[in-house]
Amino acid sequence: MNEMGTPMVTDAGVRQEPSTRRERVGWYFYDWANSAFYTTVVTVFLGPYLGSVAQAAADERGLVYPLGIPVAAGALFAYTVSLSVLLQVFVLPTVGAIADRTARKKELLAVFAYIGAAATVGLVLCTGERYLLGALLFLVANLGYGASIVVYYSFLPQLAGPDDRDRVSSVGWAVGYLGGGLLLALNLAAVTIEPAGMSRGEIARWSIVSAGVWWAAFTTIPLVRLRNRPAVAGPARGPVLLDGFRQLGRTLRNLRRYPLTLFFLAAYLIYNDGIQTVIAMASVYADKELGLDPSVQIQTILMVQFLAFAGAMGMGRLARRFGAWKTILASLVLWTGVLAAAYVLPAHRPMAFVSLGMLLGIVLGGTQALSRSLFSQLIPHGEEAEYFGIYEISDKGTSWLGPLLFGLAYQFTGSYRVAIISLVGFFVVGFVALAAVPMRRAIVAAGNTPPRVL
Repeated sequence: MNEMGTPMVTDAGVRQEPSTRRERVGWYFYDWANSAFYTTVVTVFLGPYLGSVAQAAADERGLVYPLGIPVAAGALFAYTVSLSVLLQVFVLPTVGAIADRTARKKELLAVFAYIGAAATVGLVLCTGERYLLGALLFLVANLGYGASIVVYYSFLPQLAGPDDRDRVSSVGWAVGYLGGGLLLALNLAAVTIEPAGMSRGEIARWSIVSAGVWWAAFTTIPLVRLRNRPAVAGPARGPVLLDGFRQLGRTLRNLRRYPLTLFFLAAYLIYNDGIQTVIAMASVYADKELGLDPSVQIQTILMVQFLAFAGAMGMGRLARRFGAWKTILASLVLWTGVLAAAYVLPAHRPMAFVSLGMLLGIVLGGTQALSRSLFSQLIPHGEEAEYFGIYEISDKGTSWLGPLLFGLAYQFTGSYRVAIISLVGFFVVGFVALAAVPMRRAIVAAGNTPPRVL
C-alpha cells in the first residue's frame, strides 16, 4: 500500500492499482454499518422479541407450528439461528466463488447488504402472532449479512500489502465495534427512558428497525468510495452463478494443495469457537451463577463494545512490532486468564464482573481482527472471496461445540463455574495448533510474500 499512489505489490508479487486513504476509510465504514445488525439485532433485541411474538401464538403447551413442525416458542429464535448458520455453510463459499469471478465486486456487496438491511427493516411487520414472518425475515437478513461480509473481507488484500494489512484490518474491526456500540447505546437509552405510549416490546421492535436503517444508510459510504478492480481469477465461463458453483468445486478440491492454510483454519476454528461461546454464555453465567442484575449485564455489554475498539487498535500496534501471529498467541493466553478469573469471580459483586468485562473487551477485538488479516496472507492470489467464504463458515459449521461442552459440563456437575472453566480447552488446543503452523512457510506456500514482522 502506498500513500502516494504508486502501484502496490500484492502478496503474490503482482502489481495492481494502489488503494487510497479515501478508499480505505470507505472500507472501514462497512464494519461500522453492519456491526449494528449483530449487536442490536442478534445479540440483544431480536431473541427476546421474537420469543414473545411466538409465545403469543403458542398453544396451551407453549408450542408453535412453523410448517407444521412443533417447536417450543422459547426455542424458536435459537432454531432460526441454527438454520441460518446451516444455510450459510452452503451459501457463503459459493458467494465467494462468484465474487472472485466478477469485476463488479462493489455492486455485489451492495446487493447483499441492502437485502440484509431491507429484511431487518421488514421486521417492523413482526407483530401480533406473526412469528413465522419474523423468523423468515431474520433468515434472509442473516444470510445477507454473511454474504456481504465475505465480499467485504475480500477487498482487504486489494487495499493493503502484507506489511500494512494488520493495521488496516485492526482499524476496520475497531471502527465496527464503535459503530455497533453507539447504536446499541442509543437503543438501550430508549429502553431505560421508556418513551410515553410505548411498551418495551415496541421499543425493541423499533430498535431492530433502527439497525436496518443504520446498516443501509452507512453502506452508502463504502459503495461511493471503494473501487472495482479487474477479476484476477479471470472472466466467468458462462453464467457467473453457474461458473461460481463450478469454481467452488475446484477450490474445495484444490484445498489439499495448501495443507498449512487448512491447518490454520483448523486452529482458528478451535479458538474462535471458544471466543464465541464465552460471548454467548457470559450473560447466562452472570445471571445464574453470579446473580447479577440485568442492568449490570447491559452496562457491561456496552463497555465491552467500546473497549474492544481500543483493544483492536492496541493489538494492531503490537502486531506491527511483534507480528500478528505472535500477538494472537499472546491473546489466547489472555483468554485463558479471562476464564480462570471468571471461575473464581465472587457472586453478587458487580464491580468484579465489570472489571473482568474490561479485560475481555481489550482482548476480544484484537484477536478477531488479527486473525482476519493473518488468514488473508494465506490465500492464493485471485481467490480471496472464495477463501473468505470458507473462513466465515469454518467456525459456523461447528459453532455448536462450545455451547454443547458448556451444557454437558453443567448437566453433569450442576455448576456453571465448571462449565465456564471447561472452555479453557478451546484456547489451549487452539494455542498449540496455531503455534504449530510454520507461518512464514505457509504464506510462501500460498504464493504470497510474508510480511517483514510475523
